[in-house]
Amino acid sequence: MRVAIVENTEVTHLGQVGVALAEAGALLDIWRPWADGRLPEDMGRYAGLVVFGGEQSALDDHTHPYLPRLAGMMRAYGEGGGPVLGICLGSQLLARAYGAANRLGVAREFGWHEVRPTAEGRADPLLADLPDGFPIFQWHSDTFDLPEGAVRLAQNGAVTNQGFRIGRAAYATQFHFEANRAVVEAWNRDFADAVEARHPGWLSAFEGIAADRAPAADAAGLAIARAWARLL
Repeated sequence: MRVAIVENTEVTHLGQVGVALAEAGALLDIWRPWADGRLPEDMGRYAGLVVFGGEQSALDDHTHPYLPRLAGMMRAYGEGGGPVLGICLGSQLLARAYGAANRLGVAREFGWHEVRPTAEGRADPLLADLPDGFPIFQWHSDTFDLPEGAVRLAQNGAVTNQGFRIGRAAYATQFHFEANRAVVEAWNRDFADAVEARHPGWLSAFEGIAADRAPAADAAGLAIARAWARLL
């Protein structure tokens, strides 16, 4: 079983998604179009497609000209019944793929924030094992409208569309459920200036915040990753 992984930035951590795919025995083919513009040409050989986040917006075609092709590939694969998982930028691209508007710079979240499954989300295989509210890591400024025909799966007070499913198994999560504490700690090291600019005092307060929020968030993130892996 092979899964196509699309990374949209130089520093990408698979985190909980990597853990769940390893448990499932999946072989991973990793594509880095941000570096070379290349994307899979034969998605028929894959059991699933994961598209991770990046610092660009879903509309930055002028700096990342592969984005329209990636959005089209996500839609085509999903409409063929293939399991798709778009995280953060990946979720915004899936919304774009289905004709929904991306809203830039209007939805800033950083750190662990509470997310609540909708009634539809509680009935969906992706979130069925989650509590009514759970903390999960966020790092974004953009959001999107819900595509026509999509099912809203999660929301919170800051962002109405925290997650959706469209078709059989094309999923989008605005939140970084892959980001367990180890991933967040790596982001703190790799992007210290950006983190402090986004959330002044975050680095000095991190140990206390993480002790309070990370255990539940890590458990929720791994449950989501395992649920998606079961769709393969």
